[in-house]
Amino acid sequence: MRHETERRRGARRGRARGTAERRRAVRRRARLRSLIFTSLALALPHQLKHPYATRLSPGPTVSTQIDSVLPVPPAQAYEGLIREAAALYKIDASLIRSIMQAESAFDPSAVSRAGALGLMQLMPDVARAFGVEHPFDPRENIMGGARLLRELLDQHHGNVKLAVASYNAGPAAVATYGGVPPFRETQGYVKKVTGLIADARRAGDND
Repeated sequence: MRHETERRRGARRGRARGTAERRRAVRRRARLRSLIFTSLALALPHQLKHPYATRLSPGPTVSTQIDSVLPVPPAQAYEGLIREAAALYKIDASLIRSIMQAESAFDPSAVSRAGALGLMQLMPDVARAFGVEHPFDPRENIMGGARLLRELLDQHHGNVKLAVASYNAGPAAVATYGGVPPFRETQGYVKKVTGLIADARRAGDND
């Protein structure tokens, strides 16, 4: 003899589980309920979604405003790098600055007809010799040019005119003529650079 519970289970198993139409209706109602709950959740105010948000004090805010832009003159844009190179290679900063002005007019992207590159117009083979991988990078270029100047100064026992002439015409030309070569370009170059150095010293730049 079956218990009452067993009879109820048997009765449920014996009944049909429902037609396909009924099952579709159930699924439609479930989807409808889901859409309603989703719509309500999106429509609720933000404060209701986060009941503890109103208890927290707002965090700090930062605002910025640019009122004006002060352009840096090209002659001053690389002053920090010039002084760094001057200290590293023990060279007068005015010499580095004057070479840079004469070579490129402080244009880091300058390329000469001969293929010299960057602020201090390093030839590609010189750049490679001094480990300058990116000649248009101001720091790399200035450091490479300062190192070259240091070598030329050492070669000419600190004679600035001969070092400047070698920078322009090459050490071989200076050695061949025993001094500043009689090239119009080189002679004009030496005069320009030494004049710029003198101007800087008169202005008080003795670094």
